[in-house]
Amino acid sequence: MGTVRFERGRVPQTMTRAQLDRLDALTPEEIEANAAADPDNPPSSDEELERAVSGRAIRLLREGLGLSQAEFAGRFHINLARLRDWEQGRHLPDSVARAYLRVIAREPGVVEAALKHEVAG
Repeated sequence: MGTVRFERGRVPQTMTRAQLDRLDALTPEEIEANAAADPDNPPSSDEELERAVSGRAIRLLREGLGLSQAEFAGRFHINLARLRDWEQGRHLPDSVARAYLRVIAREPGVVEAALKHEVAG
């Protein structure tokens, strides 16, 4: 059985073994050239790549703590819409937010305790 391939406006079709073999035979250079020539696949800018890498790191931090987006945002007093923007690569956190996220990554319990103390105090 072949791999399902999705094409815009068409019902997914299964690739034949010959098509899969042709894809597997491509060199990394041929793959890169084909991707560069595809008008539907423009290369990402450095900023887009940075936002994607940053978003993934933030998502992995949150998931590593076992928290949903809403739980993470609430626990660490981060605007939920902003957290979603970061994770989805729409915006980069500013330098203060990046520093705060680093502290959360290293000492989540300390941050939680400090925030609880601030609210109670």
